[in-house]
Formats: sequence, C-alpha cells, structure tokens
Amino acid sequence: MKQVLLSQQQQDASQYQILKQTLEHTKEELKIKSINYNILKERFESICDKWQPNIPIIYAITPTYKRPVQKAELTRLSNTFRLVNNFHWIIVEDSEMKTSLVANLLYKSNLNYTHLAIGTPAEWKRKLKEPKWKKPRGVKQRNKALEWLRSNRANKNDEGIIFFADDDNTYSVDLFNEMRMVKGVGVWPVGLVGGLLVEKPLINSKGKVIGWNSAWRPERPFPVDMAGFAINLKLLLNRPNAEFSWDVSRGFQESAILAQVTTVEQLEPMADNCSKVYVWHTRTEEPVLKAEEKLKNRGLRSDMNIEV
Repeated sequence: MKQVLLSQQQQDASQYQILKQTLEHTKEELKIKSINYNILKERFESICDKWQPNIPIIYAITPTYKRPVQKAELTRLSNTFRLVNNFHWIIVEDSEMKTSLVANLLYKSNLNYTHLAIGTPAEWKRKLKEPKWKKPRGVKQRNKALEWLRSNRANKNDEGIIFFADDDNTYSVDLFNEMRMVKGVGVWPVGLVGGLLVEKPLINSKGKVIGWNSAWRPERPFPVDMAGFAINLKLLLNRPNAEFSWDVSRGFQESAILAQVTTVEQLEPMADNCSKVYVWHTRTEEPVLKAEEKLKNRGLRSDMNIEV
C-alpha cells in the first residue's frame, strides 16, 4: 500500500512538473506575442500619424550592400525618413537573400517599407581593390524596385513620386516636401558631388532648365546625380520598359533612365528654382580596421556576435 501511494505521488509530481513547464512555456509565448503586438501597434500608429490622404506617396528606392558602415548609413536614413509623411521605403539588398541585419532594422524603424533582395552578377561585382566608380552599382537593385512598383502600384490613379535615395547621402526633410509637387520629372541641386560644392541645373528667366553646373562629364545628356531628381509614378507606369542599363558608360546611369521618360525641356526645376541645396553626397568615411585584421589572425573578433 505504501509503495502504491509513493508511486501515485511520483506520478502526481511528474504531472505537476509537466504542467508547470507547459505554463512557463505559455507565459513565454504570451510575453513574445505581447512584445510583437506592441511593436506592431507602435509601427501602425507611427504610419497612421504620418498619413495624409490628399498628398502623393513618396517611394524612396535604396540599394544597399554589406559593409562595415551599412547599418550606420541605414540608421541615419531611417531617422530622417521617420519625419516624412506618406512615405514608403523600398530597400533592395545586393544579395541573393535578405539579411537579418536589414530586416531587423526595417522592422524596428516604424516605417512603411518593402524589403527586396537581388544579387549583382559576378562579372559586374567590384573587385576588392577596385575603385567604386569602376563598375556601375545598384543597377539590378533599382530595376528590381521599379519592377515591384509596376507589379504592385499598377493603378494609374495612384499618386506617387519615385526617388532614388542612395544610402550614402544626407537628406533634408524639405527635399521630400519639394518633390511632392513633381508632375513629370523634377530636378534640384546636389551638394558635395562631382568635385564641386554644388552640382545643379541652370535655369533661365522663364524657369526652364537651359544647362548644368557640372564639372564631371558635362556632355552627359543629363549631368545630374542620382539624388538630384524624382519621377512621377504615373510617368513610370506609362513607360513600362524604362529601366537602368549595364550598357552605358560610367556615370551615365542617371541619363539612361531619364532619357527614357523625359527631355531636358520638360524638366521641372524645384528647390526655389534650383537655388537651394536639400541633399548632400556626404558618404561615410570608410573605417580603417587594421586592428580588427590582427584580431582575426589570432582567431578573435572585437564584435563577438554584436551586430555593428
């Protein structure tokens, strides 16, 4: 009898332990769901707060690739983009798969976003010691974003503006307020680019573009930086084949896309007739990581799985 009671107590204890573990697991699941709910709620409220039904959506297309300063660059951009109403960030990684670094940053940004990934073909990838200007960058990524827009924003009644927001620039919120007025293609000055303090369109007394203040390859059809123009969404939808190309000379990517959608005579000068600078090609300084290399040679790392 005593042995039977002992056996029963053991069964009860075992069952209690199982129930306790189940309860702890359920608590943990509820905690995770609660955290996720609060994050989603915060993001939803943030987007709603920045939504105005009567103004166009700005679709900012940002190609990005893995490097030591990537998270720093994208963090700076996201902090600016949070201040912009009716904003949709299309970020395209130069990668065969989306990375957790970019996915986590976007998830926590409280921004309305689309996360895509497509790798640059091996023959077009820059070699380790090749200068950045040697090969075109972001071609596949920008075209992937344009493809997404055509597939997901095919309603030609949608009001939107397309802007190519590279992750090595600094943007004033005033720039986004300006570009909402673009009917076709708008242009404006860009600071600290092309070897100049400012590269800009030249405007005549009638408010038309008649030339360019550009020192590098001024003979280009559109001697403008990628950050120096925006395209109305309807214009893009009406030109279903317009895209960036591998088959153009270095520095002609901007001209390649613009020549497919507009002419110089049709350009719309923004930023007070191109007299103000709202975007700068600042570029984060490439970090010197010689000490990191020494650590790696010893089988060590400074970050120790910290996402930098």
